[in-house]
Amino acid sequence: MSDAPGWTSPGSQPPEQDPDRTTAPAPPPHQQQPQQPQPQPQPQGWTAGPGVPPQPGPQAPYGQQGPYGQQPPYGQQPGYGQQPPAGWGAPPPAWGPREYAAKPGVIPLRPLGLGEILDGAVSTARAHWRTVLAISLGIAVVIQLLSSVAMKLWLSENSGFAALENNPDPTTEELRDGLADLGAFSSVAGIATLIGSVLATAMLTIVVSRAVLGRSVTLGEAWDDSRRQLHRLLGLTLLTGLIVVAAVAVPVLLGVLLGSPPIAILGLIGGIVLAVWLWVRLSLAAPALMLERQGVFTALRRSYKLVSDSWWRIFGIQLLITVLVTIVAGMLDIPFTVIAEIVGSDGGFDSFISGSLSDLTWTYLLISGIGAVISSAITLPISAGVTALLYIDQRIRREALDLELARAAGITPQPGS
Repeated sequence: MSDAPGWTSPGSQPPEQDPDRTTAPAPPPHQQQPQQPQPQPQPQGWTAGPGVPPQPGPQAPYGQQGPYGQQPPYGQQPGYGQQPPAGWGAPPPAWGPREYAAKPGVIPLRPLGLGEILDGAVSTARAHWRTVLAISLGIAVVIQLLSSVAMKLWLSENSGFAALENNPDPTTEELRDGLADLGAFSSVAGIATLIGSVLATAMLTIVVSRAVLGRSVTLGEAWDDSRRQLHRLLGLTLLTGLIVVAAVAVPVLLGVLLGSPPIAILGLIGGIVLAVWLWVRLSLAAPALMLERQGVFTALRRSYKLVSDSWWRIFGIQLLITVLVTIVAGMLDIPFTVIAEIVGSDGGFDSFISGSLSDLTWTYLLISGIGAVISSAITLPISAGVTALLYIDQRIRREALDLELARAAGITPQPGS
């Protein structure tokens, strides 16, 4: 987000000294203890942005006093006869629990719980419903339209795939035609879904980032902020999918090449575990790429770093949201599909019982498509919102992003608060 300093690329600018920072008065010279210069640890390829106070542990620059209310370096005591500054020990670190946190937008600026993450995603959709609905509904309509046309062309009664339905002994040519039709349908539907998912993720992530600061965003603004990163997000999505698939395919292929079914089965089990682990470690790469204006590989490294030490928490939240979204989508899809099978197919109720694909009609595709569009328009903002808020939450916990967000929202923190 170009207008919030917290979203700038890591390491693009060094932190600036805050001219309004109040420092504790220095004790008299005879009361000062000598300090030795120590090297300060620097983050790897990341700066929290201008205006963020140093984290507990590293010392202030040599010869300078720490900010008002800050504890002395670990292992040192206050000067002889000096009283601790007001607010000593009062504020916990940025990632610890707080009694109060500012809430300029849809979430409080502090580490979030599961309920707050889910509520933030829903609140974003409600507060910016025009923009969110325009994005999710528009993309869902286009995806479903292309998928329905492809289904009618390649999976209806005149297709080669339909000829295989009741043919227990197809010829080689019939198999080839059926697989070609299935491949054509899958390609069109898959490409439409991929592009639509990339567009929705990019634009909805921008909407969430504005909603966190309590700022409005129009459809045009979301598009302007996201369009320069779309090709990178597409590459990131393809690369992440390739990594996850390779994690499963390589161990299985190794077992097949060795001619050992037990090794292939163990490789499949181990590959699935590895794929899930990698998917979680890389799950925050998309918001990192969009909000930090990163490249593909830098975004992958950022996600890998942000998820470290929080894998189980993020896995649990992502799994719960996936199950929840799947249930909601099914509750919306199934009634329309049943009605479409009974009303819209040539075989009527018999077609619904048999599950035949060869009786598809435009009426069936229209009714079932309406259900798919409604479910996508509701679930897309929730999924994208939860992922974006998980990313923000991890940066609050690890990098004190809440302080930067407060500055971007125009909230001035008071000394000792």
